[in-house]
Amino acid sequence: MATQTARSPDDGPWIRHASAAARAAMGRIPESVIALLGRFSIAAVFWKSGQTKIEGLSIDIVAGAFEFGAPRLSASAVDLFRDEYRLPVLSPELAALLATWGEHLLPAMLLLGLGTRFAALGLLVMTGVIQLFVYPAAYPTHGVWAAVLLWLLVRGPGVVSLDRLWARRLRGSIPHRPR
Repeated sequence: MATQTARSPDDGPWIRHASAAARAAMGRIPESVIALLGRFSIAAVFWKSGQTKIEGLSIDIVAGAFEFGAPRLSASAVDLFRDEYRLPVLSPELAALLATWGEHLLPAMLLLGLGTRFAALGLLVMTGVIQLFVYPAAYPTHGVWAAVLLWLLVRGPGVVSLDRLWARRLRGSIPHRPR
């Protein structure tokens, strides 16, 4: 004999109420917290990649590992661009140098929230190049990177940023004209 679970007429409204309460709670998460997490996370991805291409300087704030010195492009970085990445148009030496600079400068800008939209755009272009020319099968990873970078492009860095501080100072220094 099959048993059938009786459904209470109140099941539907309870689920709707719980769903609405969950949506409301999630809606109270400040966008600045999401932006800060996105900035830190995507910056870490590119910074760590850049660190594999240099010698003489190592900074990993999460692990607490610091080696200060004059950074220089590693020979293995050029080999990587010549043998594995094989980008069209650019020489392996130039591509390695540009990518290494981009993987250090743009993430640093994101962490500071300085020129956030510009930095996000630069990293989005790098992500597109990687997706199209280097690792086309890694689209799930690159899609996540692109989503975070697009969020930062559209919504900005949030309140914990030098961009916001600079904008506030600019607004304060511009005299208001009466209409």
